[in-house]
Amino acid sequence: MAERGIEFNRMPPMTLEPLLSAPFAVQIHVATVTPAALLGAYILLNPKGTPRHRLLGKLWMALMVVTATSSFFIHQINLFHGFSPIHLLSISTLFGSWNAVAAARRGDIRRHRRIVTGLYLSGIVLAGLFTFLPGRIMHRVAFTGAEWPAAFVAALIGAILVAIVLRSRRGDPIAR
Repeated sequence: MAERGIEFNRMPPMTLEPLLSAPFAVQIHVATVTPAALLGAYILLNPKGTPRHRLLGKLWMALMVVTATSSFFIHQINLFHGFSPIHLLSISTLFGSWNAVAAARRGDIRRHRRIVTGLYLSGIVLAGLFTFLPGRIMHRVAFTGAEWPAAFVAALIGAILVAIVLRSRRGDPIAR
């Protein structure tokens, strides 16, 4: 008797094809936002004010500026002459980046911290949630058509966002 295996939750493997065939601006955007997401989490969770923090912060800020700038060349959600509400977030990111650097240089660390945390939560976590919605390129990259894993990842990212916000409001080390 032939052995018959049961496959549970068998999803096709992740594929980079949708990203590799995407417009160049999308590729640049993903190439800068991915390390910015990882680096930003590292910076938020580690000691502040050190030479390492300053160096990595400058790198993170540069990645965020390139990410925001590249978004102006992405017009997949065409609501108003090629632009969409997400482009308002890009404008906010550019102004926020400038203000975060200015606040740090003035020594206003509380304002710097608030701006940078807001940039990370809105510009990476929240905006990142929307990239995994069905029909978007990153959804096709990560889930290749499967719907329930996308909902699970969105819920997981949402839970992480809530945890970060709650910890920062309590004054835990993440906010320092």
